Amino acid sequence: MEAFEELVQLYQDRVFTHCSHLASNSFDAQDLAQDVFVQAFRNIRSFRQDSDFGTWLHRIAINLWINYCRKHKKAVVISLDEPLVLGDNELSRELAAVQDSPLEVLERTELADLLKRALDRIHPDYKTALVLREMEGYSYEEIASILGCSLGTVKSRINRGRKALLKELNRR
Repeated sequence: MEAFEELVQLYQDRVFTHCSHLASNSFDAQDLAQDVFVQAFRNIRSFRQDSDFGTWLHRIAINLWINYCRKHKKAVVISLDEPLVLGDNELSRELAAVQDSPLEVLERTELADLLKRALDRIHPDYKTALVLREMEGYSYEEIASILGCSLGTVKSRINRGRKALLKELNRR
């Protein structure tokens, strides 16, 4: 029990951050993170020590999240080929200034919210691959290991996810 408590303390922040990227809100992220550790505790004997414990926890989180999405039918598959259009305006990308103005902070916050809502509308497989790559910083090989699929599948999901995300952003 004490050893598992140490593992929870060691990995809880990383798991919660990962769950926050997957879930729509902090309440779902908290529930998901808790479920990850409950499932890890129940299945600790199945952990093969030839891989990283954190990677194993991420895999559990992804599986639980995918099952949750399937159960609640939250996933919507959308392609992302067109530029981002907001009302009558198009969103252009610019380099950030050294010091942000209040307007820039507001714009960044609104863009982050828009991106989060768009991510919630793409297929869970695409979202998972994008989150692991773009937000968590994993390599393609690490993502393949976490997801238990081939490198080609990971590259395909990331590519399709980017296109789906772009299309969803353009719809908004």
